[in-house]
This record gives sequence, C-alpha cells and structure tokens, in this order.
Amino acid sequence: MFELLPLMLERAGVLVMVAFLLSRMRSFRQIVHQEHDKKEKMILIGIFGAFGIISNYTGIEIHNGTIISQTWQADVDYDAAIANTRIMGVAIGGLLGGPIVGLGVGLIAGIHRLTLGGFTAEACAVSTILAGFITGLLGRRYGIIGRNHSPWGAVAIGILMEGIQMGVILLIARPYEAAYHLVEVIAVPMISINGLGTLIFILIIQSILMEEERTRALQTHNALEIAQQTLPFFRQGLTLHSCGEAANIILEGTKADAISITNKDQVLAHAGAGSDHHKPGQHMATQLTKEVLDHGKILIARSTDEIRCYRENCPLQAAIVVPLQVHQETVGTLKLYFVNQNKLDQVEYELAEGLSRLFSTQLELAEAEQQRKLLKDAEIKALQAQVHPHFLFNAINTISSLVRTDAQKARKLLINLGVFFRSNLQGARHLLIPLEKEIEHVEAYLSLEQARFPDKYQVDFDIHPALNKVLIPPFTLQPLVENAIRHAFSNRKQGRVTVTAYTDSNKMILTTEDNGKGIPEPLMKSLGTETVQSEEGTGTAVWNIRKRMKEIYGLEGSFQIESEQDSGTKVTMILPLTQNKWSERNV
Repeated sequence: MFELLPLMLERAGVLVMVAFLLSRMRSFRQIVHQEHDKKEKMILIGIFGAFGIISNYTGIEIHNGTIISQTWQADVDYDAAIANTRIMGVAIGGLLGGPIVGLGVGLIAGIHRLTLGGFTAEACAVSTILAGFITGLLGRRYGIIGRNHSPWGAVAIGILMEGIQMGVILLIARPYEAAYHLVEVIAVPMISINGLGTLIFILIIQSILMEEERTRALQTHNALEIAQQTLPFFRQGLTLHSCGEAANIILEGTKADAISITNKDQVLAHAGAGSDHHKPGQHMATQLTKEVLDHGKILIARSTDEIRCYRENCPLQAAIVVPLQVHQETVGTLKLYFVNQNKLDQVEYELAEGLSRLFSTQLELAEAEQQRKLLKDAEIKALQAQVHPHFLFNAINTISSLVRTDAQKARKLLINLGVFFRSNLQGARHLLIPLEKEIEHVEAYLSLEQARFPDKYQVDFDIHPALNKVLIPPFTLQPLVENAIRHAFSNRKQGRVTVTAYTDSNKMILTTEDNGKGIPEPLMKSLGTETVQSEEGTGTAVWNIRKRMKEIYGLEGSFQIESEQDSGTKVTMILPLTQNKWSERNV
C-alpha cells in the first residue's frame, strides 16, 4: 500500500504541472472568469477529458496485489487493474463547468478507461461517469470553486468521489475477493493523492481568480487616480491647455511612452516620445486616429505600418487609440503610444478602455456644466437688462417727456416697457419659448428705442404665420436686433433691419439682416466662437446664442454669420422643426 504512494504522487505531479501551464494560458483564464456558454463548455469537456485520458495512460498497474510500474498503460491484463488520478480531473471539470461538463468529462474518461481493459474496467467507467455528473450538480448548486470559497469543500468532494469509486468496484468488479484485495491496496493512496491533487488544482484556479481581481483592483485604482487628477482640466473641455496638462498626468500614471489627445480636427496635446513631430495644433498625423474618429471604436496598432505615421523614423511602434465621446458622439481621441510593442498588453488595453469611459463622462459633465453656465448667463443677461441703468434711464426719460405732450403714447410705452421686462423674466425661466413671444420681446424693445430715435432705423418682420408657435431658445432675436441698432448704424442716417422666418426641408430658417457698416474682418474670425474685447462690444450675445443652439439642437441646428464691409450683416439660424414636438412638453 505505502509503496504505491510515491508512484501515485509522481503521476499526480504530471497533471498538476500540466494544470499550472494551462493556468498561464489567456484563453483558459478567460474561460475560468466568465459564464460558460456552449462553446466554452465544449472546451472544458475537451480539456478535462484529456486530463482523464492522460490519467488512464499514466496509471500504475496492480496485478494480484503486485505493483507494476510502467511509463505508459496502453493495455491492462484481464485479471489486473490500474491505480490513477482520473477522478481528480473529472471532479474538477464538474465543479468548474456544471453537470453537463461533468457528465461529458466523465463519459470521455470513463469510456477510455473501459477500452484499456482489466477486471475493474466496467466498475471504473461507471464510477467515473457518476463522479462527473454528481460533482457537476454539487458545483452548480453550491458554487464550490470560487475565490470566496474554501478549497477544502472541493477537496472533500474529490475524496468522496474516490470513495464512491472504491464502493462501485466492490459492487461490480468480479471476482469479489480480487476486488476486495485491490481496494485494500489502492484505497488509501488513491484517496490521499487525489485529495492532494484536487487541493493543488483548486488553489491554482483560485489564484487565477484572485490574480485577476487584484489586477482589476489595481487598474481601477490607477484609472480613478488619473481621472481625479485630470478632472479639473477635462472640466474645461478639449482645449490646448487642458489636454496638455491631462496628457502629462496620464503619461506619468501609465506604462505608455507617449500620450496624445485630439479633437475631431487636430492634435491638442502630445507628451513623451515622438514629440518632435507629433505637435499640438497640427492636423492628425496618423490615419489610425482618423479611423477611430470615423467609427467610434477602440483600435490597436502593433507596428509602425498600422500606426501609419507620415514620419518614417517615428519611434512609436505600437498604440491603443480610444474614442472620447459626448452623448454618443465621438468628439476626440486618447492615444497611448509605445516604443516597444511588447509593452502593449491586456492590462494597458483595459486601462485605456477604462480611462476612455471616465474621460468621456468628464467631458459630458463639462458640457452639462457649460450649458448650465450658458443658461445662467442668459438669465443674468435678462436680469441685467431689467435694471440696465442706461436703458431704464433713457426709457423713463422718454416716457416722462411724452406724458405732457402725448399721454396716450406715453401710456403705450409704459405698457411696452412692462412687456419687455415680463419677456425677460419668462425667457430666463424657460429653455425654449414660442417664436411669437420672442417677436413680442423684440417689438417691445423696438418701441422704446424708436421713441428716442424715430427716424434712425426701420425694422421689418417677414414671419410666416404657421411658425408663430414654433419653439426657439429665448434671447436669440432680441440681442441680434439690439446689436444691429447699437453698432451697425452709427454712421448712417437711415438703417434697415429685416427679420425673416420660413421653412425649408422640415427646418425653420430664421434670419436677421441689416444694411449697416458690416463687421471688420479680424473680428469676424472670432465672433461667435469666443468673447472678444473691442470698441463695438464683447460679442457675448452672439457667442451665447451659438453655444445654446449647439447644446439644444446639436448637429441638427446651425448658426452662421455673413458680413461685408459697408454692406451689412446677415445672421442665419437653422432650427429643426421636429424638435418642436418634444420641446413643447419641456417649456
């Protein structure tokens, strides 16, 4: 009995060595981690079925109580039997994959044992099939294999299955005396070694689970730390300054040799290797980036040919390019570059994927914050207009001068002043208002200004009646008309402003056009994209309108400015009519 123990330990060591090598394979590790579909169950059946076959071939022949050690058991004499570790692989397969896997592994290992012969062949085949099915049921019911479970439960089941095999041999194998004597010789060694082998195998599987958990925890910690450090910058949006600071932080927190961030048009930041030709402000240097922007999916390059940089001696040999998305629209990319493709592994891929999601969320929050500020700016502008000292002072003076000479007109102006203030308050409280309300706001403003300068300008409205109820952002027409009156006609005796609204292809075209002095060329380049400082004004109103339209309508809306020196300015807004039905419920 005891001389069988070292031989059995040697055979079990072969399977444990194979199990360890198997645990280093990425495909096997992935199968261990996830739910098993049909394909993965078939793979598990094949793997552990092969374990059973190897166990059969490496078994130790027992002939009339005599131990015959051979390297390979291809055939067993009729009156002989073999001691092996077959039940270990079958039990682990069942515990890991469930009853279907357990039954499949048991059938493979059991039928193969039957083909080898010996007076215990039938008993071993039956016990192997039973062991696979029973362990599969127990594994499914109690989830014995897992990082949070003690390995001793699986060991106990392995020992129990080996004990059941001994019982089946006594029940089925004949002659009984030979079966009883065989069990006396092999029971303790087989039960002990199979229990030890099961323990080692379970510890290997649990180490896979724990290693993956530690890796994910480290990745999560790293990603969150990077996200926390970059949050103040990404909250500013995708700008040269914010992306430059963020790129340096990401470079320090990853194994990448270079970090690049782009928007849809140009490189905003590049830190690390290749900085001599990958420079901020340039158009994208790699075709790979353009593909990510077009398709919105993560792409990996493992060679310079796949990166497709225009510089032949570019040191960057591999890259992970992930999209940065805001409301499911790709607005830029984050690129992790490596000078050695071997540094690009699964850990860096998952980290890049996690950072992409975190940064996209930060950009969405930045957009939401920007929109909130814009709406707040609109409200502040409205409140400022209410108490604007010059406007209010001039309006009161005009009305006061008319009280004695034209009381009816003074009364009408007071009513219009009230309408103007009420429109300011209503616009400040709503995201969208009917077009007729915005027109009412403009007319109230004009009545007060024209009372002061009756012959300086003329404002005409050409609005299709069907469009009066269409919803538009508040404070859009009124600031544009005000800009024309204040800035366009400073050197002209008679100015004209025309406000037009009509439909075209399920969109509303809303224009404000004047015949004023036009906008200087240097100012046109930045007007509407940022606030400016000039003698004519700051451009805040135009910038605010453009940004609010982009936030509300996205790509479906547009805002265009056309101007010619000494000929006038035309502002065109295109708004989708389909937005109207949705918006009415939100006003």
